[in-house]
Amino acid sequence: MGLDVSRTSEVAMGVPKKHPLTVDLVKRLFKEKPLGALGLIVVLLLLFTGIFADQLAPYPMNAIHLGDRLLPPFSPGYFLGTDHLGRDVLSNIIYGARISVIIGLSATALQQVLSILIGGTSALIMGKYDLIVQRIVDAVNSIPQLLILLTIMGIVGRGMVQIILVIGITGGIAYSRVNRSAVIAIKGNPYVEASKVIGCSFWRTFFKHILPNVMYIVIIGFSVGIGGNIMLEASLSFLGFGVPPGVPSWGAMISQEGRQYLELAPQLAIWPGLALALVIYSCNMLGDALRDLLDPRLRGGLGRYTISKKQLEKLKAKR
Repeated sequence: MGLDVSRTSEVAMGVPKKHPLTVDLVKRLFKEKPLGALGLIVVLLLLFTGIFADQLAPYPMNAIHLGDRLLPPFSPGYFLGTDHLGRDVLSNIIYGARISVIIGLSATALQQVLSILIGGTSALIMGKYDLIVQRIVDAVNSIPQLLILLTIMGIVGRGMVQIILVIGITGGIAYSRVNRSAVIAIKGNPYVEASKVIGCSFWRTFFKHILPNVMYIVIIGFSVGIGGNIMLEASLSFLGFGVPPGVPSWGAMISQEGRQYLELAPQLAIWPGLALALVIYSCNMLGDALRDLLDPRLRGGLGRYTISKKQLEKLKAKR
C-alpha cells in the first residue's frame, strides 16, 4: 500500500486543508468582497422570489380591486399601495421578479454559449473563417443594441420567448470578441500544442483544453450579463416591445401606469424602479467581485488558491 509522502508532509507541517473551489470562492467572497457578497444575496433572493412568486405574493396576478384604486403605500392590506385598477403593487413587483429571473438567466445563458462558440472557434480556426466572422461581429457592434432589438422585436412580435432569443443571439455575437481574445491568449500554450500533437480532434481540444481555461471569463460575463439583460427587457417593455399586456414586468409598470400617474401616484414608478436598480447594481457588484477573485491575471486571483512559499516558510518557522 503506497504512501503519499507529499500529503503526509503537508499534514505534518500543518498546511491548511484545501476546500473545494466553490466553497473556497464563497468564503473569500464574503470575507474579501462584502459588496459582491451582498450582490450574491440579492441575486439569490431574486431567484427565490421568482420561483415562489405564487406563494409570496399577497394577491393573485392582476387581481383587480376597483374600490381600492391608487392607495398610497402602507395602506391596510396593501403594503406598497395599489395602481389605477386597484392591483396590489407589491404583488406585481413579485410577479415581475419572475419575468426578470426567466429572461435574465435564459438570455444570458444563451448569450454566453453563443459567444464562447463563436469567439472560440474563430480564434482556433483563424484564416478566412475568422475574417468573415469578425466582420459580422463588427457590423453588429456598429449598430446600437437597442435599435437592433427594437427592429427585430417589431418583426417577430412581442413575447417572452422572442425576447430571450433576440437578446441572447445579438448579445452572444457582440460578446464573442471578448472570448476570442481570451482563446487567442492561451491557444499557443504548450498543453494546447501537445493536444494537437497527440491527435486530439478539434472539439476535444476545444472542450477539454480551451474551455476550462477561459471558464472564469464565462462566469464573470454570465454574472454581469444577467443585470444587463434584465435592463434590456425592462427597456423593451418600457417602449412597448416587451412582454405581452397583462404580464407583470418592471419596465412595463414604469412605462404604463407609472408614467401615466407619475404626479398623482409617483410610487407606481418609484417601487419597480428601485427594484430594477437594486437588482442591476447587485449583479454588477457580484460580477466585479468574481472578476477580482477568479481572474488569474489580477492580484488575488486563482493563484491565491495555492499556498505560497512565504506562507510555507511561516509554517516551518512555527514548528
